[in-house]
Amino acid sequence: MTIPEIQQLEDFFAQAGKQQVPIYLNEATVITDYEHFLESHLTPLKANPEAKVNIPIVHRLKMLKLLIESNA
Repeated sequence: MTIPEIQQLEDFFAQAGKQQVPIYLNEATVITDYEHFLESHLTPLKANPEAKVNIPIVHRLKMLKLLIESNA
């Protein structure tokens, strides 16, 4: 993922505002602290955007974005 793509995700979440929790991304992933989820996912992604270890982080952020868009 590139820095501009990360910035786009960050901008999207900033514009979407705080979401009500819990948010179920799937059967095994439940977000109970929205701000902490975003911080804990965006920080390592911004620190090393090309790392393969960040692939699940990108996937979860994109899933959350789709959920927010579909519920708008």
